[in-house]
Amino acid sequence: MKKSHAKVRNSPSESTARPPRPAPSLFPVVGIGASAGGLEAILQLLKSLPSDTGLAFVVIQHLDPTRESILASLLARATKMPVDQVTDGMRVEPDRVYVFPPNVSMSMENKAFKLVPRLEPRELHMPVDHFFLSLARLGSRAVGIILSGTGTDGTSGLARIKESGGITFAQEEATAKFAGMPRSAIATGSVDFVLPVDGIAQELVKIALHSSSKEPIPPLSADGQNGSGRILQLVRSAKGVDFSQYKNTTISRRIARRMALAKIEDHQEYARLLREKPDELKALYQDLLIKVTSFFRDPKTYKALKVGVIPKLMGRHSNGEPIRIWVPGCATGEEVYSIAICFLEAVSKKARTPSIQIFATDIDEESLQKARAGLYNEDIAAVVSAERLKCFFTRVGPHYQVNKTIREMCTFAKHDLGKDPPFSNLDLISCKNVLIYFKQSLQKQVIPIFHYALKPAGFLALGTSETIGTSSDLFNPA
Repeated sequence: MKKSHAKVRNSPSESTARPPRPAPSLFPVVGIGASAGGLEAILQLLKSLPSDTGLAFVVIQHLDPTRESILASLLARATKMPVDQVTDGMRVEPDRVYVFPPNVSMSMENKAFKLVPRLEPRELHMPVDHFFLSLARLGSRAVGIILSGTGTDGTSGLARIKESGGITFAQEEATAKFAGMPRSAIATGSVDFVLPVDGIAQELVKIALHSSSKEPIPPLSADGQNGSGRILQLVRSAKGVDFSQYKNTTISRRIARRMALAKIEDHQEYARLLREKPDELKALYQDLLIKVTSFFRDPKTYKALKVGVIPKLMGRHSNGEPIRIWVPGCATGEEVYSIAICFLEAVSKKARTPSIQIFATDIDEESLQKARAGLYNEDIAAVVSAERLKCFFTRVGPHYQVNKTIREMCTFAKHDLGKDPPFSNLDLISCKNVLIYFKQSLQKQVIPIFHYALKPAGFLALGTSETIGTSSDLFNPA
């Protein structure tokens, strides 16, 4: 609040010669996800790869939870690389193949595997997504591949890998025995390469050659005096967004990802490519955008919202005045609809209820179009309860769509938080996991904007790693 605005915050054809060996901690890890028809594709991929790429390979194949797996022994016939079935705590090493064991959930922390038994064999099990989400923490050293299979497993995880700076592949649908999994991943726009299996192998060798470079990423400059500055100026001229106000590590990593895909190691050479190829400039822009979101991310925040914020706001609006909410940086809308669901669950218990208006904004029109449609892959069932799916969503083939009544509560609009005027007379602003990508100068600019936009005693919700910085005179913690 204006010293009473409350802040809600969680508790925390190039050469295929043998590549030089990357530093032990820098080798990329390749996650390979498949289900029906996937064994044939995995075998073909391993047969097409040399045994000394310097990459590590992790195979996640849908398995019968009631039977012992012989997948490791089958794959060992296709490659000279050692093949091991994963055990808990096993460390990842280059030039080895690791196989997902049955009846567990598998993740990776600091390049060591972590296995957790499945408590309920009949629960929705998305082993590829589960592993890919942890693999994404490796950033530019993460590679995700989706091969033949049915369903949508791996789609969300592959998107997270790309968003984190990694490289993504999907098997060409015409070559997949079952095209469901590749098709789902490709439809999101999160796949860098759509290729037959032997084409994927060829690109992996090129990635290995590129990853062996130990040269540090040159610092970015916004003044146009070096190649990196020209890159940012080209994006700004084409798209109107000044990414020089975003944190250097984030922007450098994503530019480096696009340079790796283009097999370019010099910023000035890459800037020339951007001038010559508008499609590459568009692809870079999409990579620079922050789209990491999900339904009910950071559950403690939503609990605090339901317990400490919504009842107060409803009490203040008992006369029927609408509750006004702004979600800047909304990406593809998951956070927006999560907030709407929380409010609807609360008002359903009241005889007289205020209307709810949610304004959701982002700089990316492509993301806004997806948000307006409210159509999401079925893997949201891993984070959205069955009760909420039944009440607030409609099943549309392999997707869930947010019900029309909720979509009509939400207005999606293009807006640049750094330069466009804000909304006003707001009761709640939810800006989670956006400020962490801004430089301190832009954070200092945005926080007072939020203060201006909120009513006295309004609420500001931030992410787990975000603070109001030096603006403690404007907000109190709630």
